[in-house]
Amino acid sequence: MLTIVVSFSMMLNLRERLAIICIQADAAIGRSPPGMPKRNLLLTPEELAQTSSVTLHHYNQDAESFWQGTKDHDVSQNRNALIEHLVGEGPFRILDFGCGPGRDLKAFKELGYEAIGLEGAERFVELARNYSSCEVWQQDFLQLKLPAEHFDGIFANAALFHVPSQELPRVLKELWATLKWNGVLFSSNPRGANEEGWSGGRYGVFYNLERWRELVTAAGFVEITHYYRPAGLPRQQQPWLASLWRKIKR
Repeated sequence: MLTIVVSFSMMLNLRERLAIICIQADAAIGRSPPGMPKRNLLLTPEELAQTSSVTLHHYNQDAESFWQGTKDHDVSQNRNALIEHLVGEGPFRILDFGCGPGRDLKAFKELGYEAIGLEGAERFVELARNYSSCEVWQQDFLQLKLPAEHFDGIFANAALFHVPSQELPRVLKELWATLKWNGVLFSSNPRGANEEGWSGGRYGVFYNLERWRELVTAAGFVEITHYYRPAGLPRQQQPWLASLWRKIKR
């Protein structure tokens, strides 16, 4: 039997609203178990727009402190995981999706890759351009304009979890389309039990491996591997799920 647990804690101020949606089966949005009244779980167009605008406002307001707090984080394991799975003849072009202030963008450039950043927060775009000297596109994750078959790899580190679940299938297909054949998508997100909602002024979705795998596979990708971070710790102390996916002709 399908089981869907839906818990809403609504506040008057949308910015502080917490809406937790736990989907514990592969069920269609809005479908309810027998005996339960149907609920519309879809965000309205206005609410979707606010998931971006409020989250971006949060990052713009805290851009400097975010940069100081994250610029020395060692995520070389993630960068190397993407690089190790690139195939073909270089030079390779990498899209740093949600590049933030440009830490990894600069690292890719220094390793000899053609690195292009994509970021929604205006202040992060400025910081990333200045720090990395790379091209950075300012785009909302929900309104992407990406060239077809343009990138050999996509590095989405701590970015895709901000996309509302109802929009993620479309966004993943857009990332699939902008990759060249045999291109690689790297993604790392905070993991959870498929909760979704507002936390500290930011919107996020926290998938488990099974649901994440379903979504990315449905977009046309083939899984290469996955791992949990930080390395070397017990699973309960590894809050990050990293995964790599390839665009392959079937």
